[in-house]
This record gives sequence, structure tokens and C-alpha cells, in this order.
Amino acid sequence: MGEENFKGIVVHPQFWPADLDYSEKRVVVIGSGATAVTLVPNLAQKATSVSMIQRSPSYIMKLPNRNGLFIALRKFLPGRIAYRLTRWRNLVLTMALFGYSRFFPQSMKRILMKGAARQLPDGYPVDQHFNPSYNPWDQRLCVIPDGDLFKAIKSGQAKVYTGKISHFDKYGVVMADGTKVPADIIVTATGLQMQLLGGADITIGDKPLNPSDLLVYKGMMMSGVPNFALAFGYTNNSWTLKTDLTANLVCRILNYMDRNGYTTVVPEVPADIQEEEFLPLDSGYMKRAQHLLPKNGSKRPWRVYQNYLADMLLTRFGRVRDRHLRYF
Repeated sequence: MGEENFKGIVVHPQFWPADLDYSEKRVVVIGSGATAVTLVPNLAQKATSVSMIQRSPSYIMKLPNRNGLFIALRKFLPGRIAYRLTRWRNLVLTMALFGYSRFFPQSMKRILMKGAARQLPDGYPVDQHFNPSYNPWDQRLCVIPDGDLFKAIKSGQAKVYTGKISHFDKYGVVMADGTKVPADIIVTATGLQMQLLGGADITIGDKPLNPSDLLVYKGMMMSGVPNFALAFGYTNNSWTLKTDLTANLVCRILNYMDRNGYTTVVPEVPADIQEEEFLPLDSGYMKRAQHLLPKNGSKRPWRVYQNYLADMLLTRFGRVRDRHLRYF
């Protein structure tokens, strides 16, 4: 790629320098995921120009930054009730959006494309820059608050380039078609490198534990590992929704153990459970991490369905003693 030839600054979002001054600078952001579409409109507020270079487009959807329903309900309802009603409405809409995308992918694709076209300048090449080759939710859908990325493009503060990069030169990025994108700062928002368990090494006895050899019980406990739970959120909804349910179930199990004098609990996989991919997303960072992640099971409670309502019923009202858990 010739990164060493570039005379400017190269930054990765995971290691963003606290003292980086991008005011009046030409910034290039390489990537098309959630990090890139969040950075571009914010950098454009101070930078001379911001260019987003993507190898291929992602689906992008506008979402209001302030919830109109909550503001309206708060005028005549107590804040706690208004919050709960708004929260459930948002949950249902998000699940409905995901379900519609799965059952009617081409229809959802048209909706997203029309939404982007309405917020971009007349004649803008929407197909070239915002029409992915995959179906909605085969990879995570990027949400932009109040359409800030579209606004930055429409105002001329930001540009999008779609295609392969040939190399870096001392002035910036050279595309495979010969287009030169000048830069003083290049931000490589090309995807996260996932790390399970915070990089901790776990052993049972003297045997190192390899999570990719194990299945996950209710999305939180690994088969054969005693007294251990991890929090893994949703890929199609707010991450904290699932981690909240996980914390609730861990507390229920601990309370059950205290009441009955148990000190150890171990999930055990029945013979009729088959292994499957844990998170079937086509995102690059997810594919790169498959060798690190534990496995999904072929049916509950070893299967993760990415559905908040189903998980809420299972974790809050399901039994904490079943044939899949052994207590000692």
C-alpha cells in the first residue's frame, strides 16, 4: 500500500491521539462502517475537507437524535412511564425493521435507497456510493443521527469515493482508477480487531481453554466452564439490551445457588445439540473473529436468536434449573 510514503499523519480510531488537531486539514477516512460514517460529519465541522473512501458501500439509515414520542408523552405523563412506553415502541420498531429486512430484503433495500436519495443532492450517484451488493442486515446497518452524514455531503463538506485503493503516495491516497485523493491526515476506519474476554487466558486445571471449541448457554455461559459468564450484546439492536438481560439471569442463578447451598454451576451440552456459527454476519471484523468466538447451538437454550422479546422471557421467567445446568 505504500503507507510509509505518506508524509502526513495516519490514525486508527482505536488509538486516537488526544492532541490530534485536524482543524483546516484535509482528512481522508478509509472505511464504510459505523465508525467511518460517525467520524466523517464530525470531522467535517473543523476540517478543510473530509473524504470517505470505501471499497464497497454499506446500508445507511437516518435516525432522529431526539425522540419526538418521548417529548410528546412527557407533556402529560410522568417521566418514568413516558420513558418505558418510548423504550418499548423503539424495541418493537427495531425488531420489526430487522424482521422485514429478512423476509422482504428487496423491498427494504428500495426503502433505504429512496431514503438516502431524498437527503442527497439531485443527480447524486446514490447507486454507486450507497447501494451494497448484499441484502439489508447481512451486515450491520449503519444508523446516522439526524442524517448528519447526508447533510455533510449535501453541503459539500464531505465527499465519498467508492472503489479499490491502489496505494498511498506522499500527498494522500491514489485510487485504482487513477483518482488522487489529497490528505494531510488519513484515518483507517477499516474495522475492529475483536478480542474475546478482554484478552484473558483461562485454564481449567492445567488445560488452556479455547472458546471456539465450546458452545454458549443462553448467550452467556460456556459449556464445561464452571462459575463463568460473559456479556455479549445484540448485533441487530442496542448492545446493552442483551447485557442487561445477561446480568439479570446471572443474579437469578447466584440467588438460587445461595438458597440451596451450591457453590458451583456448569453448563453441559446434551448429545442432541449441533454446533452452528455464533453470529452469522458477513461483516469483515466478524469473519476475522470466527476462530475466537464460541459456537451457537442448534436449538434453545444453546441457540442465540437475536430477539429481545424471546430472550427477555427466557432469562427473566425461565427456569434456572434445567437439564443443561449442573449444580454442585
